[in-house]
Amino acid sequence: MLTSQEPLPLSELKKLFDEEVSGDTLRRVLEELRGEWQGRSVELVHVASGWRFRAKPEYQPFIERLNPLKPPRYSRAVMETLAIIAYKQPVTRGDIEDIRGVTVSTNIIRALEERGWIDVVGHREVPGRPELFATTGAFLDDLNLSSLDELPALDDLGALVETAGVHSQAPAAEEPKPASEPEPVEEVRRAAA
Repeated sequence: MLTSQEPLPLSELKKLFDEEVSGDTLRRVLEELRGEWQGRSVELVHVASGWRFRAKPEYQPFIERLNPLKPPRYSRAVMETLAIIAYKQPVTRGDIEDIRGVTVSTNIIRALEERGWIDVVGHREVPGRPELFATTGAFLDDLNLSSLDELPALDDLGALVETAGVHSQAPAAEEPKPASEPEPVEEVRRAAA
């Protein structure tokens, strides 16, 4: 598990044993292993697609010194679109545009799909059959979540977006919203209520 790049589901972990191991037994062993690793700089976590070891978040500054690759930064428009999809899924592009109040750029959808955070999960049965978008297991894995139920409450979302320091890599692909429009987080909160 320490050498795996991706989280390992129970089905993969069962392959490590010569004899049949039940899922309950394997879960119990993993929980014991998680306990044994507490207090160390590396921890065993369960995410949506399985189990993995990861460095604790407080050690991230040291890891970044060893591996100075800069993670991609996403524009506010990308993060708003992702939040709408995560909290309202499945949604169409039209649903997102209604909530945000601006046209959703194809580049925004493409960036989220390329990152593996969203995917088309079907089509709405209306004229034109628009695509329905939803988040993926990779989205949950990257946020170290087991399920969508672990997403922060919408009341906390605004503060999280502000503290995340979201910046654009390139000029925005959309026109900025007029100051008279409500804040996007407020709009998402209202739409989800």
